[in-house]
Formats: sequence, C-alpha cells, structure tokens
Amino acid sequence: MNKAQEKVLVAALCGLIVTAAAGFAVQPAMAAGYHVDTLGQVTGVADWDRLNVRKWPASYSQKVGSFAPGLHVWVERCIEVENSSDWCLVERGDTKGWVNSRYLVPVQDWDI
Repeated sequence: MNKAQEKVLVAALCGLIVTAAAGFAVQPAMAAGYHVDTLGQVTGVADWDRLNVRKWPASYSQKVGSFAPGLHVWVERCIEVENSSDWCLVERGDTKGWVNSRYLVPVQDWDI
C-alpha cells in the first residue's frame, strides 16, 4: 500500500468514526423527546426568507424542505438537545422533518 492509498484509508476511517459518533449523539436526545401533537405557526423568519426543514435535529443535517413565514404546520413532537436549541418534528403536506423550536409558536385557537 502506497502513501496515497494509506491517506485515503485513514480519511475514510475518520469519516466513519465521525458519522457513527454523530448518530450516537442524536439517539439519547430522541429518547428525551416530548409529544406535542398540535398546530404550530412558523415565526421569527424574515418575510423574504424561509425556515429550513432538516432530516435530523441538527443544523448541519440534510435539508428536506422549507416553510414560509406564517405558515401553519403540524408539530408531532419536540426534543431537548443538550447545549443546543430544542428541535421539533413537523409536517405540512409532503414535507416532514425537524425545525429549530425557536421558530415555532403554538396556535391557540384552531379548527380542523
């Protein structure tokens, strides 16, 4: 094995370790989640901007969609993430994923 192949192998192994560690870091937080099951409204987002919806409860996670300010979404549950913001699992139409809870407010009076 030459030096270039060795560097590629070490980089790949480091990537796997980081990915595995991130997976384990998210798991305990999910266990500490609390069910919400209510309607929420996207707030705190500029009129020209959109709230990113993520695959996992982390700002570096893959973006799966976005919501406009003022949009109503169904909030399934939220989790408390240590040393970070809380995240909520939300759904609207075909878009389902995690958003930072600071951009949601509960809708008090709503009819289905």
